[in-house]
Amino acid sequence: MFSSSQFEDSSPLAGGGFMSSQLGGSTPSSARIRDMQGLVPATVKQISEASQSGDEKSSFIIDGVDVANVTVVGMVFNKNSRSSDVRFHLDDGTGRIECIRWVTERLDTGDLDALEDGTYVRVNGHLQTFQSKRQLNAFSVRLVTNFDEVTCHYLECIHFHLQNSKVQSKADEAPDLSFSTPVRGASNGHHPASTNDFSMQYNADGLKSFDKLVLNYLQQPSNIDREMGIHVDELSQQLKSPLEKIKDAIEFLEREGLVYSSIDDYHYKAVEGL
Repeated sequence: MFSSSQFEDSSPLAGGGFMSSQLGGSTPSSARIRDMQGLVPATVKQISEASQSGDEKSSFIIDGVDVANVTVVGMVFNKNSRSSDVRFHLDDGTGRIECIRWVTERLDTGDLDALEDGTYVRVNGHLQTFQSKRQLNAFSVRLVTNFDEVTCHYLECIHFHLQNSKVQSKADEAPDLSFSTPVRGASNGHHPASTNDFSMQYNADGLKSFDKLVLNYLQQPSNIDREMGIHVDELSQQLKSPLEKIKDAIEFLEREGLVYSSIDDYHYKAVEGL
């Protein structure tokens, strides 16, 4: 694996960290430019500087976006294993955050035993505040074996920041759009079209029909409640489609932050709150 010094030297965000609050400050009128996203790439610096709209149970706001679930890449420190959970601190060169992975299945223990201090991991989890401290309630922890993944993650964080800062800037400067062509809202009413509307339409409707079919199956309430997730073989059987086609759809949905692997690379769950 890679040393801590190598991580710090090569990190494009090392030093002061990624200053999400320096560009395009948030205002009450523009704090929620876009609805809550699926799985958002983030740095610890962005998480530590994220604002919360209310109490400790409210969502976080990063670059004007409501965020509940994030993906973070960094190095493991201070790992502490117990029968009920595994806790460790993740350092990505911009800061540290405590991660908690609850052990609910036997397969979890085998995966988490491979974690050691100094190893790199990708953590997908739910942001939460406990006793005024930010934590990451992990639903997926994967070892990183290719350092390119670390660099790629930083690029994704930068892209997310720049994309939403640009949208926020346009929203702050935009004139009254009450005369714009209306689009149908969630309540079956109408409201003026905006950059945000088209972004949400892409997220909801931009999927191919088969990708949407797979996502709909994973989003069924009975499947959401299944702790271990849905096996790809079950998807193939229930949707009467070749396994390779299922895997291609899963790979696309995972890249889009709509699904994630649960106990292994064959079980998947839909991200909740979409």
